[in-house]
Amino acid sequence: MATSVTVACADCPYTEVYDSLRVARTALDEHEQATGHRVDWQIGRLSTGVERAGSDAGVCGLDDCNPESPLVHDWDE
Repeated sequence: MATSVTVACADCPYTEVYDSLRVARTALDEHEQATGHRVDWQIGRLSTGVERAGSDAGVCGLDDCNPESPLVHDWDE
């Protein structure tokens, strides 16, 4: 599954779909700065690797992460 992020302006017809969170965020910032408009984004889906990393990490600050994940580091070692 690939990443899909829609950036849409509330003040003009600007709407664009991106396949990268970084590129979408950059476009959002650039449109807001250039126009002063209110721009929002909606993340439709994320790539499999990003979804796995999020699932493995659990909720920030809680102990519900996946300890078997290669993405989790035990800082106490």
